Amino acid sequence: MLASHYYTGMVEAGCDEAGRGCLAGSVYAAAVILPDGYENPLLNDSKQLTEHRRYELRQQIERDAVSWAVGIVTAEEIDKINILNASILAMHRALDKLSVRPEAIIVDGNRFKPYQKVPYTTIVKGDGKYMAIAAASILAKTYRDDYMNELAVQYPQYDWQRNKGYPTKKHRQAIKEFGITPFHRKSYNLLGDGQLSFDFEY
Repeated sequence: MLASHYYTGMVEAGCDEAGRGCLAGSVYAAAVILPDGYENPLLNDSKQLTEHRRYELRQQIERDAVSWAVGIVTAEEIDKINILNASILAMHRALDKLSVRPEAIIVDGNRFKPYQKVPYTTIVKGDGKYMAIAAASILAKTYRDDYMNELAVQYPQYDWQRNKGYPTKKHRQAIKEFGITPFHRKSYNLLGDGQLSFDFEY
């Protein structure tokens, strides 16, 4: 069972992102405030759950949360500010959209930037330790998957409905064959050959 709180007696938002390692698509982040003493034995790191269970839990989280929100940073923005800054910006955007102001923030991973004057703690593998971070990981992952599935309809050759923009062999083969889309991250090593692939045309 995951812990319900890191900061005792405070309104605490958990944050996590999805899509950092992808070659294409926006990075998504979520912020979730769960009720004090909340319990849900099914909650876990989104990577440990089946797709069906993630979507099932998304409904429960949205129903039960005191407040939740999703923040997005586009591929174009990622190319300008780098993926670490983009991931943190996506979390800040999610926090901006919460209807309840958090008194503290817990973040999956080991990097974050101050958000307003709210105290925060970064927790490595936090999505497997704290419920609010696990909930945020599920929302970020499922909303990003929905977005990549929509893009896959426009660009079927990249197999995004399966790889969600991650660097699979089929995805890289399609980049070689068809070039890149406006949704590819041009600052990434798209072909996996150590070369940055700025010479592609849309």
